Amino acid sequence: MQPILTAKPSAVLLDFYGTMARATSRGPLAGELFGRRGFAFDQELWDRHRWDALDGLDHQQFSGTREDYEAWEVDRLRRAAEACGVGLDDAEELIAELYAASKDFTVSAYEEVPAVLEELRRRGVVLGVCSNWDWDLDRVLDEAGLTPLMDFAVTSARAGVRKPHPLIFERALELAGVGPGDALFVGDSWIADVEGARSAGIPPVHVWRGPEEPPPLVDGIWRIPDLRGLLDLV
Repeated sequence: MQPILTAKPSAVLLDFYGTMARATSRGPLAGELFGRRGFAFDQELWDRHRWDALDGLDHQQFSGTREDYEAWEVDRLRRAAEACGVGLDDAEELIAELYAASKDFTVSAYEEVPAVLEELRRRGVVLGVCSNWDWDLDRVLDEAGLTPLMDFAVTSARAGVRKPHPLIFERALELAGVGPGDALFVGDSWIADVEGARSAGIPPVHVWRGPEEPPPLVDGIWRIPDLRGLLDLV
């Protein structure tokens, strides 16, 4: 059973990828690049060292400048490759290819998203993006045609913390000019978006576009199949 809002929120904070937009093309995947150079690839090890360790990470010491952050990105790729058995002497060209591939993609907004955001703006709702993303979230917002529809954006690269860390949610609330009880957080990731927002005191809305079975709902969380469901909440 979906919870009931006692008051309409004045701000809606949204995750970007998987919530508002998706990839429409991408460069080669890591396993393909490993294979081209004759290296064995272990997807589980790669995910563990490349992504899983990042949830909730405080990396403010690497987020002072773009250069600091990009050097940290490259170092993380190097460590993930080493975990998969690639020696230091063989790693540098592979790392360069992996880094280039990580930036080689295009995105587009889900079909319903622009119209929903336009309607929320018409209703006077403050709209912000809060995303675990690199230094250039503005590029993909432009590419998806969403920049004019958003009031602000917070990216983990610049904030120095990744969802579900509470500081990134606090930064988004500060820019929205509201308290946690006056906002909704909308995202597709259960841990980063739903549990993170809930821990920060922001009522979460889980976007589940399927087709797999979603995690079971718990009290205080809404679930919608796409962003049109927001129009019934705000």
